[in-house]
Amino acid sequence: MATSPKSPFANLPAPPQAAKKPLSDTRHGITRTDDYAWFRADNWQAMFKDPSILDPEIRKHLEAENAYMEAAMGDTAELQKKLFAEMRGRIKEDDSSVPMKDGPFAYGSLFVTGGEQPHYFRTPRDGGDKQVLLDGDKEASGKDYFRLAGIDHTTDHSKGIWGYDDKGSEYFTLRVRDLTTGDDLDDVLENTAGGGVWAPDGKSFFYTLQDENHRPSKVFHHILGQNQSEDRLVYEEEDPGFFMGVGGSLLDDVIYIDIHDHETSEYRLLSTKDLFAEPKLVAEREEGVEYSMTEGGDVFYILTNEGDAKDFKIVEAPFAAPTKENWKEVVPHVPGRLIISHMAYERHLIWLQRNQGLPQIVIRDRQTGEEHAIAFDEEAYSLGLSGAAEYDSTVIRFTYSSMTTPTQLYDYDMATRERVLLKTQEVPSGHNPDDYVTRRVMAPAHDGELVPVSLLYRKDVALDGSAPCLLYGYGAYGMTIPASFSTNALSLADRGFVYAIAHIRGGKDKGFAWYENGKMENKPNTFKDFIAAADHLVKENFTSYENIIAEGGSAGGMLMGAIANMAPEKFAGIIAAVPFVDVLNTMLDDTLPLTPPEWPEWGNPIDSLEEYQWIAAYSPYDNVAAKPYPPILAISGLTDPRVTYWEPTKWVAKVRELSTGTAPILLKTNMAAGHGGKSGRFQRLEEIAFEYAFAIKVAGKA
Repeated sequence: MATSPKSPFANLPAPPQAAKKPLSDTRHGITRTDDYAWFRADNWQAMFKDPSILDPEIRKHLEAENAYMEAAMGDTAELQKKLFAEMRGRIKEDDSSVPMKDGPFAYGSLFVTGGEQPHYFRTPRDGGDKQVLLDGDKEASGKDYFRLAGIDHTTDHSKGIWGYDDKGSEYFTLRVRDLTTGDDLDDVLENTAGGGVWAPDGKSFFYTLQDENHRPSKVFHHILGQNQSEDRLVYEEEDPGFFMGVGGSLLDDVIYIDIHDHETSEYRLLSTKDLFAEPKLVAEREEGVEYSMTEGGDVFYILTNEGDAKDFKIVEAPFAAPTKENWKEVVPHVPGRLIISHMAYERHLIWLQRNQGLPQIVIRDRQTGEEHAIAFDEEAYSLGLSGAAEYDSTVIRFTYSSMTTPTQLYDYDMATRERVLLKTQEVPSGHNPDDYVTRRVMAPAHDGELVPVSLLYRKDVALDGSAPCLLYGYGAYGMTIPASFSTNALSLADRGFVYAIAHIRGGKDKGFAWYENGKMENKPNTFKDFIAAADHLVKENFTSYENIIAEGGSAGGMLMGAIANMAPEKFAGIIAAVPFVDVLNTMLDDTLPLTPPEWPEWGNPIDSLEEYQWIAAYSPYDNVAAKPYPPILAISGLTDPRVTYWEPTKWVAKVRELSTGTAPILLKTNMAAGHGGKSGRFQRLEEIAFEYAFAIKVAGKA
């Protein structure tokens, strides 16, 4: 168990004391009283669009918390600057992507020296001068927060839709740009989900609108030149438990309307030959059945778990009649081989799968049926598949990296199997992979399962238990955390840290069952797996309990809150970024943006007593108790629609009230940002430097 060394936090002022305003709520005959419910502003929807209207009492408290945090972290100012300089020094400032060919042009993005935002450009197809289509730094000028949603061009390459969010609230404004002149048209569309899909003639496009509860519930058709209020409603999803997106195909034949929650999906298709027709249903939603579609000329290829294909299979169906009765299996379900995504081109069907915990790209010749996988040498690595922008292409693009190998970008010819290295991530300040070790160890869980843990550390680190360790975890929504290259993590490794990623249940790191066994009633497995990872690292002398700093964000922040309650003695410190810690109250509030779509992940405590009890048993806020908590750093964003600012605010107030220890409980609220923190690439590095400074200070390595 952790000892109690002298605290690195000394001579702090008294922390803010939140007022108690008890509010009681009774569900299923169970009454709970929440002393800090008042932090949830009654006008939160409007405040996300205009933060200046935040209740003054709430603002005063958040500012007091920020002042206390600054007092606690003030002595790390120089360390933060040093960390920031290191991280920035590993980034090629004037970096450019390798343009991807599409018709007469090749499209890409770049950053300029000192710039925070991407610039989108194109060149002639086979090379030539860059034409900057969208200068993100120019558009962001004078704004505290600015996030681009990219730019999508018409089939004839004459115009582009681009979107931006300048509040951090994820309400995007869409504009239309003439790509020849660089001027924006008069069309301005507010409160969208970001992005749109052009009709083939370039005279109109489709987009999703965010409703008053911040849900993309309506698809509209916008004709250039008309007012947004005149846009035609194409489809409205009336079930608040489902999100909706709109997309297009490489052949411009169809508009996809994708309706889904975390375990069920439904597609409706609109032929681009009749833009005013009613979208046609492919397969009616069926609880627990997921599917996604890609066009393959005269057929659709559909990735689905239908028929107990837990790790997914691929079926095909006629383009003219893709309904479920016409589905024909073409890539069978293989238990333990999880198919993650798929793409179709004129001559090839390709898919990204995860087998034995490692990603693979598999390619099938559509005429001969011959298959092959792209081979790699390292025992642990990460892949990204970006495919191609042209349907008749035989060349696809993918990225490869490991925890010690910088990202490599390849073009791969699916017909000749020739692999061409286009670019290797440049680390301007220098990086020698031979100075580091990457390993994957297996931690025994409480029930006998083995939890993979990826490790990065310098070769010269003494593995005698004395090394500090930053242990990262997420474990939700089936998200797999890749063992990829991180220039930022090198700042910890170079200070003697073991940087570790726990691939815990709730992700799909070991297949779909790994996800199922970390959700709903099985959610506690996620928390126990993380603690088991810490135990194993201590047992194997990679670190010791008094040297482990845990880190997680969003749903990983829920993990941080849970392990703080379950095993505070096993962690020297905890970093909880935008932490989803008030799980029960949030899942009981169906007006919040994510609540109804999240019920399949966590449970619906409104309708079910049993599911209420599941959540109540682990919800971090509801299980704070009188015990000595380690130092905690919680980070939130005022306009965050995913994890609302009041969740970490309430949690910090309650932990500080009940903790029997003397460790500081800190809250940093970004007053001009949302879920992802600051938007610029270097602004984001400042936030990472701040988090790492906390970890280094707690570990006594500052």
